Amino acid sequence: MAANVALLGDAPFLILQLLLDGLMIGAIFAVAAYGMALVWGVMNVINVVQGELVMLGGFIAYQLTLWGLSPLWGVPVAAIVLYFVGAGLHHVVIRRVADRDMFISLLATFGLSILLQQLMNQIWGGDVKTAQSGLGTWFLLDYTVTVSQMKVAAFGGAIAIGSVLILFLKRSRLGQAIRATAQNPRAARILGIDTNRVFAATYGINAALCGAAGALVVMAYSVHPYIGLPYTVRSFMIVIVAGLGNLPGVIVAGLGLGAAENFAGFILGVQYQVAFVFILLVVILVIRSSLLQRRRQFLK
Repeated sequence: MAANVALLGDAPFLILQLLLDGLMIGAIFAVAAYGMALVWGVMNVINVVQGELVMLGGFIAYQLTLWGLSPLWGVPVAAIVLYFVGAGLHHVVIRRVADRDMFISLLATFGLSILLQQLMNQIWGGDVKTAQSGLGTWFLLDYTVTVSQMKVAAFGGAIAIGSVLILFLKRSRLGQAIRATAQNPRAARILGIDTNRVFAATYGINAALCGAAGALVVMAYSVHPYIGLPYTVRSFMIVIVAGLGNLPGVIVAGLGLGAAENFAGFILGVQYQVAFVFILLVVILVIRSSLLQRRRQFLK
């Protein structure tokens, strides 16, 4: 570890390389976190199946390559397919647990995550999959820093998706209904808003966001049926840091997490990168719990 830290001091271009790679993957983390923030804020459901929906979106984009199509089409196709998958999951499972204790929703979505893992394993197998986008690589600073064009495209796509989502929630009637339901579901029903329709649309939008994120992941990195949990944990952590309803904060938190995780993977070793994510989650939860406790004591 000390040798890796010293290497960063001796080769400053590595810092730039790690920072760029971290920011680009962090933007994809933010896309999945947008959906978790919506579902948690509107439906009071912590969606443990979030990472598996991301993986499913990646496998859909990968399937397009098997059919001879460009995986770039996977972003809109995966988003559309996952929207209907999410609406179906809501109709079958989520709507039955949304108004109950949060622990019940955790168990229900955990069961869905196991189900999706097994389905993906049966359909696409247990090997790591990746899709070649056909884009090249840029070389900067006399070939000391490399930038994948696909990762840059994924970064731009993630920022665009977040911007469109923010505009959708502010300008569209459905977006305004979602915001109203998130603030007070009972008052929204009294005002004539069909909250069941809003809940279904919210969960469908969440799944669509995960599908788009997964399509970006399979082109920039890789997917596997059983690596969805780290994406769920990252989404949860980003929402905890940014706060519910703070979508611009989700973008910033996602970029920060991506950069921190990338530096941790280089310094500690790639094998400890996921462990760093879980440890960071525990630290954030402890800090937030301490801050809430101090606030309660201050109010007393």
